[in-house]
Amino acid sequence: MTSTLPPEPKRASLTVAGRCLSFLDFGGPGRPLLALHGHFGEGRTFARLAWELSDSWRIIALDQRGHGLSDRSPDFSRTGYVEDAAAVLEHLGIHGAAVLGHSLGGVNAYQLAAWFPGFVDALIVEDIGAEVDDDLSFSLSWPRRAPTRAELLEGLGASAGYLTGAVREYPDGWGLAFDPKDMHASQQQLNGDHWNDWLASACPALLVRGSRSTVLSAEHAKDMAARRPHTRLIGLRAGHTVHETVPKEFAAAVSGFLGSL
Repeated sequence: MTSTLPPEPKRASLTVAGRCLSFLDFGGPGRPLLALHGHFGEGRTFARLAWELSDSWRIIALDQRGHGLSDRSPDFSRTGYVEDAAAVLEHLGIHGAAVLGHSLGGVNAYQLAAWFPGFVDALIVEDIGAEVDDDLSFSLSWPRRAPTRAELLEGLGASAGYLTGAVREYPDGWGLAFDPKDMHASQQQLNGDHWNDWLASACPALLVRGSRSTVLSAEHAKDMAARRPHTRLIGLRAGHTVHETVPKEFAAAVSGFLGSL
């Protein structure tokens, strides 16, 4: 892992079905790793990981549809997300990447491996299961706009500490880099039994669980690793957002797995 800061990432985009998909390319001579964030996130959540891995890996971090600088979509289906990820790799001429995903992005990653196996050489799935059942309806009470940043954060209540990176100033006030209604709709379409997709690919995989996670239970994680060949399970002392809570430990786990390929 590197000890010096890499160059600033390049912001790039492509158009898919009339929508802009924006992504960060951290560059470098290493092998490509596509990183897919979770709900409420965006590509830059993986900047620390890109720094840690920049000696050997080129991190490409997508703002998934409806997040960050990527356009909204009326479609938050499984197919929509996965085809976006495939389109980015195709656009960059990459066939055979490591793909890392957190939460929403984790399901997108293993479904990408299942549906487009030629794009994926290795998987890193962070704290999400093969069965998903969650509810983001609490976000529907968040303000869409507020006159000031302080008032927006006040309106977000206890969630504000997790969302400061998503705060933006718009012409009509302060808001978030996503629409909570989209997040609620997206989660509803993420929920379900995805065992067939988890088991459909055979590339090496690392499953990372936060030991304090309320999203992925220890039993379910063990079952996922036991049932899928070439899958390694590791637990780190964190909640659901392992890459943010223990970034060095997370990067070391990812680096160790990738180095063993």
